[in-house]
Amino acid sequence: MGITRRDGETEKKLVDSGLTDLVIGKAIIVHSTLGPGLLESVYEACLTYELIEAGLQVERQKVLPVRYKNISLDDGLRMDMVVENRIVLELKCVDTILPVHEAQIQTYLKLSGLRVGLLLNFYTKYLKEGIRRIIF
Repeated sequence: MGITRRDGETEKKLVDSGLTDLVIGKAIIVHSTLGPGLLESVYEACLTYELIEAGLQVERQKVLPVRYKNISLDDGLRMDMVVENRIVLELKCVDTILPVHEAQIQTYLKLSGLRVGLLLNFYTKYLKEGIRRIIF
């Protein structure tokens, strides 16, 4: 992974940072319009609308098959959203992001072969407090 300089400091170059920045911006618009406290499905529908309006390809409730030894669970898991077949979005409406939530998106990344995920908690007063970027 490359290294870039910003303000005299070194940091890792972010994978798909332009796309994740766009997604986060649209999620902030949805959150600031609706506020916290609604069902995840409402935020999912509204964020899908915003992303499609921005010209992005979005898949909702994308099935992620699970393979175990000689069996395949074709309807094993469902990812909330996949954007441009590059970023997994997991939406939450919870008091606190827990390690199990981060583990869930890490598993989605591992099984899907994708590298970047965003965990977005819409229950927070300010959405920026509820964003986790996960790289696999």
